[in-house]
Amino acid sequence: MQKYYLGVDLGTGSAKAVAIDADGNTLATAQDHYNFLQPQPGYAEQDPELIWQAFLSCLQQIDDQLKETPVAISFSSAMHSVMAVDITGRPLVNAMLWSDARSGAIAEELRAGEHAQELYKHTGTAIYAMSPLCKIMWLKQNKPEIFAKTHKFISIKEYIWFKLFGVYEVDHSIASSTGMFDISDLKWYEPALQMAGINTGKLSTPVETTYSRKLTNNTSIKGLSFETLIFTGASDGCCANLGGNAIKAGVGALTIGTSGAVRVGSDRPIYNFKAMTFNYLLKANTFICGGAVNNGGGAVNWLLQNFLKKDLNEENYKGFFNQVESISPGSDGLLFLPYLYAERAPVWDAKSSASFINISAKHQQAHFLRAGLEGICFALNDVLNAVEQGGGVVNELVISGGFIASPVWVQMLADITGKRLVILQSDDSSAIGAIYLAMETMGIDIEAIRQKEAGTRTEISPNLEIHARYKKIFAVYQELYGTIKESVHRLHSIATL
Repeated sequence: MQKYYLGVDLGTGSAKAVAIDADGNTLATAQDHYNFLQPQPGYAEQDPELIWQAFLSCLQQIDDQLKETPVAISFSSAMHSVMAVDITGRPLVNAMLWSDARSGAIAEELRAGEHAQELYKHTGTAIYAMSPLCKIMWLKQNKPEIFAKTHKFISIKEYIWFKLFGVYEVDHSIASSTGMFDISDLKWYEPALQMAGINTGKLSTPVETTYSRKLTNNTSIKGLSFETLIFTGASDGCCANLGGNAIKAGVGALTIGTSGAVRVGSDRPIYNFKAMTFNYLLKANTFICGGAVNNGGGAVNWLLQNFLKKDLNEENYKGFFNQVESISPGSDGLLFLPYLYAERAPVWDAKSSASFINISAKHQQAHFLRAGLEGICFALNDVLNAVEQGGGVVNELVISGGFIASPVWVQMLADITGKRLVILQSDDSSAIGAIYLAMETMGIDIEAIRQKEAGTRTEISPNLEIHARYKKIFAVYQELYGTIKESVHRLHSIATL
């Protein structure tokens, strides 16, 4: 019998599963995709049943490959989702995802209020439309009939947990991303609940990220046995840091998918109210601190589809990056603010929008493409700087996400940040991190696995001469949005009349 451990990541666009043995060898992988809905501008929803079915599909795929059930399974999950369910556990609405912006006005009012800094300090969550606190407040104001019928407000991971065990429990990591959980006292933060108009009875019971259960005899699921230990796990960002071994001083993690994020590990929260960096719990006394941006690969896709009028396929991506490589660093003075889908850290402005600055007759199509890519990197460097202000210098960034397939993009990021970048060959750092969390809890030493990972390490060093040039441009980038913000807001108001 082949013993294995299974990490499952419940993402925005798919569920992914990775099976490894006790030595860290990958034995099998599985993935099942699902869509999200945008019924109105600013809305981002998901049918939670699709996520449940994708989870079951991943279990079956792994079972078909390995013909055996796992010793343990642990979850990673996207943050900031929330849905209302009735007393039977049936969703009354679709899950509102991290990117749902309908509560933007509520977030702005909270952020400008007298209790904003206390709320941020206690919960560690940025006060923005992504926060479940703001989403629940929106439901109360705009869907009072749904709010009144709600038995619990839960995340997509809690929905899966309830389907498995019939109980409402939430790990400290997901709870710490709700804007309603006290990250020091490890309990629901009463002032936040009062803002939302709810009590603790409307939320799940908080548990450790190392908490586990087993299926009961009246629950049968293909790919799991009654002996399988099922761990709550943590959030995707926290798990990614653990999976990428970016939890010690001086080492950060940077991910670019549709969006992007910079995260570092710390034994204490790293507060920066102006930049509103987040502080999420991985496990006891271990915080993952950083910031997320809205515009990563999604901005590249926009340039490809709307600027170049090309389909999203491998050949067209290759052509895109070939054009980028033909232009020298700095794009001959052309600068891009990449806020196509508004922006989170450190801007935190739901009304922000993208801009090309300093256009002249010499600029050709390829200049706009390179400036677009540089703008994304500047945005992430802006977050990195905010994190370093309170958490110390980061010397090395473990990078992940689809962008690592582009050498020109990776080198550009190294040159703009001035940091050594590291790529670790991992099937999915979030799923791997989730199962590492469980394995450590079970007494398995993962340091031996870490030693093996060192052999797959790829390092990318910055060109210091180019970094010096980018440093001057970055100083302009940091000042720019503050200069034009009022004009952007005025144009936003005119456009919505």
